[in-house]
Amino acid sequence: MADTNARAKSVTPNGKAVAFRGGGFAPKPHRWVGGLVFVVLILLAEWGTRTGWISALTLPKPSDVLVTFLQLYDSGLLFRHLGPSLSRLVVGAAIGASLGISMGVLIGLFSYIRSGLVPLVAAIFPIPKIALLPLFVIWFGIGEGSKYALIAFGTFTPTVVATYGAVDNVDRTLIRMGQSFGLSWWSIVRKIVLPGAMPGILSGLRISLAIAIILLVAAEMLGAEYGIGAYILEAGSLYDLERLFAGVVILSLLGVGVSAIIGAVERRLLTWRT
Repeated sequence: MADTNARAKSVTPNGKAVAFRGGGFAPKPHRWVGGLVFVVLILLAEWGTRTGWISALTLPKPSDVLVTFLQLYDSGLLFRHLGPSLSRLVVGAAIGASLGISMGVLIGLFSYIRSGLVPLVAAIFPIPKIALLPLFVIWFGIGEGSKYALIAFGTFTPTVVATYGAVDNVDRTLIRMGQSFGLSWWSIVRKIVLPGAMPGILSGLRISLAIAIILLVAAEMLGAEYGIGAYILEAGSLYDLERLFAGVVILSLLGVGVSAIIGAVERRLLTWRT
């Protein structure tokens, strides 16, 4: 803070203030802009459906979706569906992300592990994870185990790729500097490699957790009585667009919440970048 104030008070020999020009393309937060975009899109959809420009068979009125969402909340069904979904998402994503980060770091640090596991990761990464759901049902049953396994596997592979890519992109000059100062291997990993890789790891987690939400819906559409996926499947089978879009809104809010959590972690762990 003191450094920032000093830069802001820099003056020329003439006594004129000089604006600070070393921001380094640091993004400035404008939180209201994102909210404004959502409001404009919702108002356009409301106007289009009310005037008939948008057919009611393709898109329900946002106001009707809001009424359906409030009814879902008042009836208690919102938390009855949201609770199991959050539990499956948290457990599955935690397993997949923790294993993915651990394996990604090992691949990035050890050449033998890299030589053995990178081809394996490259082989399983392109496989559509939803296509493996019947196989997971055979292995783990139609209960919670197959859902956890699908979400964990879908989170695992992109996290591995993002993690070892982030480790590879750590500035080697900093590592050589640490070696020249006599730091131990563990100190270099803890103080240079992991902090330097953290931005890439967190960026990978954003993608991995978005994939986890997609797989959550797919898993809940098979053999789940409660859950956002089961709710959407039921609404779609009845062609109840208001309920269908209410479920989609819940998923969107879930994605926004996950993104906000990752953003908070970034602000906490990456203060050294500012």
